[in-house]
Amino acid sequence: MTVGARDYIDKLLVQKYAQEKVDNHDEGGMVSKISADDMMSAMDASANNFRNMLAMQQRLTMVCYGVVAKSAKYVISEDAA
Repeated sequence: MTVGARDYIDKLLVQKYAQEKVDNHDEGGMVSKISADDMMSAMDASANNFRNMLAMQQRLTMVCYGVVAKSAKYVISEDAA
């Protein structure tokens, strides 16, 4: 079975590796090197950090809106009066 190449470089790569055989089905190849609990705790810590950053960004945005609103000078125009 061959793979269809789209350009000249792909054609050369397909020709080079068409007959290569790989045997990596050893016993240790299918066993994870990292425990599932460690991976889940790392993902949980990352999600918590991201959630905290989102909350901090939202609070900072509200503070900035407040600062801008307090520093704004509202002038009544003659047309509105």
